Amino acid sequence: MSRLDAFLAGLEFRTATPQYQPGDELPVIVTGRDGDDALVRIGDTRLRLPDTDVAVDEEVRIRVTAFDADRSTGEAELV
Repeated sequence: MSRLDAFLAGLEFRTATPQYQPGDELPVIVTGRDGDDALVRIGDTRLRLPDTDVAVDEEVRIRVTAFDADRSTGEAELV
């Protein structure tokens, strides 16, 4: 293995639309509100937290409950 190969080993590019599976848990920051729903944006992916009373810019831990990979949208709940 050359030095360049060793240096580049494990190098990956991040996507603008990360994909999630129901049951995935992650810490996020609430980025907006839509009526009674809180909104989370991770890159171009959008997750909705229905009927959640949290403030914009608040950091919370969520569990993904549904995700549409084609539209990069989904729903989640507070953990």
